[in-house]
Amino acid sequence: MKAVWNGAVIAESDQTVVVEGNHYFPPESIQSQFLKPNESHTVCPWKGTANYYDVEVNGQRNAGAAWYYPAPTPRAAQIKDHMAFWKGVRVES
Repeated sequence: MKAVWNGAVIAESDQTVVVEGNHYFPPESIQSQFLKPNESHTVCPWKGTANYYDVEVNGQRNAGAAWYYPAPTPRAAQIKDHMAFWKGVRVES
């Protein structure tokens, strides 16, 4: 699977974890040079608190387009530090 935005591959792995239809990419598959800090957080009742990143490619920023769970609940332990994408970031095989 690949996560692509604005012509750049943000993440690529054949070891994603699918939860609620979202592919969560393992930390080692992420191209961190495309990620910029974002202070947003959301809370999922069964996964825990998600942290966000903006995705930035070629000077264009997609605010809050990546999220991950640094300390998920025990039920979601398999996605710890894995990253998922939305807001126009294409996840494709």
